[in-house]
Amino acid sequence: MDKKWHFDIGYFLFALIVVLFLQQLWTASQQAEVVPYSEFVSLLRQDKIAEVEVADRYVRATLKQPRDGREQVLAVRVDAGVAAELEAAKVKYAGAVEHTWLVTLLSWIVPMAIFFLVWSLLSRRMGQGLGSFMSIGQSKAKVFVEKDTKVGFADVAGVDEAKDELQEIVAFLKEPATHGRLGARIPKGILIVGPPGTGKTLLARAVAGEAGVPFFSINGSEFVEMFVGVGAARVRDLFAQARASAPCIIFVDELDALGRARGISMLGGGNDEKEQTLNQLLSELDGFDTSIGVVLLAATNRPEVLDPALLRAGRFDRQIAVDRPDKNGRVAILGVHLRKIKLEVGVDPAQIAALTPGFTGADLANLVNEAAMVATRRSAQSVSIEDFTAAVERVIAGPEKRKRLLNPRERSIVAHHEMGHAVVAMALPDIDPIKKVSIIPRGMGALGYTMQMPTEDRYLMTRSELLNRMTVLLGGRAAEMAVFHEATTGAADDLQRATEMARAMVTRYGMEPEVGQACYVAERPRYLDVPGLGPQQTETSNETSAKIDQAVRNLVQQAFDRATAILDACAAVHKQSAQRLLEKETFAEDDLAPIRAAVSACESVPAEQG
Repeated sequence: MDKKWHFDIGYFLFALIVVLFLQQLWTASQQAEVVPYSEFVSLLRQDKIAEVEVADRYVRATLKQPRDGREQVLAVRVDAGVAAELEAAKVKYAGAVEHTWLVTLLSWIVPMAIFFLVWSLLSRRMGQGLGSFMSIGQSKAKVFVEKDTKVGFADVAGVDEAKDELQEIVAFLKEPATHGRLGARIPKGILIVGPPGTGKTLLARAVAGEAGVPFFSINGSEFVEMFVGVGAARVRDLFAQARASAPCIIFVDELDALGRARGISMLGGGNDEKEQTLNQLLSELDGFDTSIGVVLLAATNRPEVLDPALLRAGRFDRQIAVDRPDKNGRVAILGVHLRKIKLEVGVDPAQIAALTPGFTGADLANLVNEAAMVATRRSAQSVSIEDFTAAVERVIAGPEKRKRLLNPRERSIVAHHEMGHAVVAMALPDIDPIKKVSIIPRGMGALGYTMQMPTEDRYLMTRSELLNRMTVLLGGRAAEMAVFHEATTGAADDLQRATEMARAMVTRYGMEPEVGQACYVAERPRYLDVPGLGPQQTETSNETSAKIDQAVRNLVQQAFDRATAILDACAAVHKQSAQRLLEKETFAEDDLAPIRAAVSACESVPAEQG
C-alpha cells in the first residue's frame, strides 16, 4: 500500500539546522586559506611560496612552511596594471571571490539529500514496527495456502472423533455439489473446544491442508486495538478477503478474547469496543452465504464465557470437543512424535503412554523432546525407556536439586515422610502402584517425592477409592507424628489436596449422609481451573455451612487416623525402609518389591469407617 507524504514543520526546522551545520563544516574543511592578492604578492617576494597554480580567476599557492595549519593560500587575481598602481599607492588590494552557482547549489543539496535519505530509512523502520496508520483497519490475518500449511490429518493423532467430524467439512469444500445434492449445507461455523494443548489449532490447519484451500489464521486478540471501531473494521475486512478467496477457511484462535459474553464488565471504554467487534462478527456470520464455500473455524478453551448469541444455531452450528487423549490416543500421538527421534530398539510406545496419564498432545511432544535431551546429556546413541522415565519425573516434579543440602535431621524427616506415603499406599487396595520414592530435592520446594502411576485411565471414582487416596496423602504427616511426635511444614501440599478432595466429596459429589445428596457449589470453568480466583461460590445457610465444615474435618481426620493405624501395624517395615532410603536416596521399582511384600505380611489394615 502506498504511503502518503505529509509536511511536518518540526522535521523541516531540524533539517535546516543540520544542513547549515554541515555546510559550515564543509567550508571549514577546505585546506586553502583565502588571502588578499596583495598578501600573495608579499609572500611571493619573501620567497615563502614553493608552487603556484594559476587559473583564469584565481591563483593557488603552496607554502614552503605551513601557517596556521594550512599549506595553501588562495587569492583572486587582480589585473596586472591595476595591481601595479595599487601597489605604488601602498594600498591593500584583493580580488572579489566569486562562487559559482553550481558549487553553492551543491553545498545545500548534498547535505539535504543525505539527511532525507537517512530520515526515510528511519521512518520506514519505525513504520514496520508501529504499523501504518492508514492500514489500521485492515485485517491482520495470516494467509496460508496448501503448500504452506504442510499439515494433514495424518499429522494429527489421538482425536479420531474430532477428525471424523472435520473430514465432513473437507468433503464439502472439495465436492460441494456431491455432498449438497440432498439439500444439505455446509455448517457456517465450527467451534473446537477443549483443554489447552490438545491440538485444536493443529486440527484447523489440518483441515486447510486436506481441503487445499486458502487458510486465513488470526488470533481473537488481534481484532481489538486502542482505537474505537478498529475491531469491527478488521472483521469486515477479513470476511471481505475471505469472500474474494472463496472457497477458503477462516480460523479464529482464542475466540474467547473476542467473543466474551456482553454485559459482564461495567467498565465501559475498551469493553464497548469489544462489544462493537463482537456485534460485527455476529452480523457477518448472519450475512455470508455458505454456498460460496467460506467456513469459519474457531478454537477456545473457555466456552463457558462465550456470548450465547455466538453459540446459537445458524452461527456456530457445530461444536467439536477435543479432550485429553486416553491411553490409545497417547500411543497414537507418541507414534507421530517418536518418528522425529532416534529410538532404542524395543521401546514400546504403550510403556510411555502408561507413564503419562492426563498428558495432552503438547505435553507428549515436550516429553519426547525432554527424553531426547536426557539421552543426549548422557552421550547415548539412542533414546531408551529410562530416558522417558527421567523425562516424566522432570516434567511432573521438576529438575533435581542435588546442591540443595539438608541437615541430617531434615533428611531423616523427609525419608520417613516419603516412606509413610509409600507404605500406606502399599497397604491399601485400589491405589495406583508406587513406581519410585526419592529424597532428592526437586523443583521449587519439593524436598522429596513419591511417584505413583495409574495402571489404566479412570473416569469414575467411588467414595472408598477417594478416601483411600486421602489416606495416602496423609501418610506423610502420620509418619512424622508417629516417629518424631511433631508436625512439620513439609505436609502443607498434602493437607491442601486432601482437604480439597474431602470438600469435593461433601459439596459436589454428595457422598456424606450427614450433609445430604445435594451439590452446594457452583460449577467451575469447564477446561480452565485457574488458581487464585477465590473459592467456589456457595449458596448455603449458616447451619448447612457448619455441617459441611464438620463433615470435611471428619473425613480428613478419618483418613489421618487410618494412615496412623497402618503405620503402627507396619512400624518396623516403615523405619527399616526409611533408613535404607537415607542411604540410597532413591528407590526404584525393583527396590520397592521387597517392601511391598513386607507390608502385605503386616497385621490387617484397618477397615474404612462410615
